[in-house]
Amino acid sequence: MKTALIVFADGSEELEAITIVNILRRASVTVTLAGLTAGSLRGSRGVLITPDTTLDEALTHSYDIVVLPGGQPGTNHLKADTRVLKLVSGMAQEDKYVAAICAAPSVLATAGLLDGKKATSFPGALTPFDKVTVQTTAIVDDGKIITSRGPGTAMDFALHLAELLVGKEKRNEVEAALQR
Repeated sequence: MKTALIVFADGSEELEAITIVNILRRASVTVTLAGLTAGSLRGSRGVLITPDTTLDEALTHSYDIVVLPGGQPGTNHLKADTRVLKLVSGMAQEDKYVAAICAAPSVLATAGLLDGKKATSFPGALTPFDKVTVQTTAIVDDGKIITSRGPGTAMDFALHLAELLVGKEKRNEVEAALQR
């Protein structure tokens, strides 16, 4: 069974995080929602989220993909956390999927993972990084680095990740059940 780690910080975009968790679980992916700190965390829109575990505990396991939701100040918390930077770098070195949405692709850029790559993000989030070829499409794949623009693209992003992990047939099955 495929596994996914979604990392959530205080101020992360809850719509993105919960959409990704929900869609991947519907696709029979084993999903761990890990908080940067223990206990409940407040998302960027004030929704209280209780992660499954802490990032420290989650890091004792391996995953097929790590996904970072955006939102502020959550993205800044992710970017400032050396565990997150080490995690995404390690996943990339192991040729595993690394995905980020909204402002969170800037975490990947900070880790150097977007140097010479194509990526998308919330408008302006990648502006400070001149080694990235910024795209305006909803979802960009460059190798195993997957990026998306923001809350409005979260459903398509999550379905795309499901397809990458468990195949088009399962993605279509999940999407059909959503009545899209």
